[in-house]
Amino acid sequence: MSWAVTGMGAVAAVGGDVDELFHNLCAGRSGVAELRGFDHARHTAHHAYEVDNRPAPGVDVTRRATGLLLDAVGQAVRDAGLDESDLSGVPILVGTGLRELRSVELWRTQGAEFPAAELHFGTALREAFRADDTHTLSNACSAGLYALALGVDLLAQGADTVVVAGVDVLTETMYGLLERVQPVPPTRVRPFDRDRDGVLMGEGAAAVVLSRVPGTRPVHGLVRDVAVNCDAFHVTAPDPAGIAEAIREAHSRGGVKPADIDLLMVHGTGTLLNDEAEATALADVFGPDRDKPLVTATKSMTGHTSGASGLLNLVVTLRCLAEGRVPPTVGLDNPVDEADGFRFVTGEAAHRPLTVAQLNAFGFGGINAVAILEAAR
Repeated sequence: MSWAVTGMGAVAAVGGDVDELFHNLCAGRSGVAELRGFDHARHTAHHAYEVDNRPAPGVDVTRRATGLLLDAVGQAVRDAGLDESDLSGVPILVGTGLRELRSVELWRTQGAEFPAAELHFGTALREAFRADDTHTLSNACSAGLYALALGVDLLAQGADTVVVAGVDVLTETMYGLLERVQPVPPTRVRPFDRDRDGVLMGEGAAAVVLSRVPGTRPVHGLVRDVAVNCDAFHVTAPDPAGIAEAIREAHSRGGVKPADIDLLMVHGTGTLLNDEAEATALADVFGPDRDKPLVTATKSMTGHTSGASGLLNLVVTLRCLAEGRVPPTVGLDNPVDEADGFRFVTGEAAHRPLTVAQLNAFGFGGINAVAILEAAR
């Protein structure tokens, strides 16, 4: 069974709503810029994909993740025609990697003060929308799609409407950790390019409203199903076998074959391990059909938004299906050998009728999630 997406919202470095985000991605505009939130002297990497909403460069404030989340959820709820002043009884599922860790950092390093309850997204969701059924999932970089899987399960169990969201902002600890495991400080993300240097973090939030019966509201597209697994192969290194297993399960649950997929929205982090592992898994599953779907990786323009990345890509993918337009993978000039035969969109946006898409999201610890989406009928 498929579930209707009746509302969408998004904010990222390259756009403050779904329309602006998709327009800029299709134009190949990158959100990378010099690091704004931290002291450059403390880091060897100096670039990131940040949402430019701080008071001034180098000046950070608490609860930015919460603010982005409320923005995206508000957009999606209004788009779906729901009463944003009262979401009581509507489950809201939030996927995140780091939650309000940045607020804790500012408390520890600068003495920022705030009530401890504000570290929980549920507090703000109750205040803004009177939401009384909120849940936060922290499943690393696949958290957004894990939340989507739970949302689909709730609809299958009888829920009428579910709001699913994902959010993350830069934290200094994660930024510092990543720069120390990459040989050369990256200046941009170049997924699947053999000359890439690694990943840079991004910021963003996205939300969708899933409906059992959409009624007369316009439908952005359909979620056929979501597959999740945890292969526990390694703390950070991805396992192609675990990824391939998740893809095959998603195809089975979604009732599709590799030849049915028109678009692959890949995880594509640009890290030195992910891209080869993801390409190997895709080649294994798709076999002779690997040249059929168009392939793109939007992290080349949004950076890696961690727990928000899966749902940001979900929103973008649904727009791709609706418009028959696919953003390019910026910076991909010389693909890795493992990606040989894939039809990457590069240079400029591609135009082609699209019906079915596959969306990948993978996280540390082998936490894999794959969704199958369909254009609105």
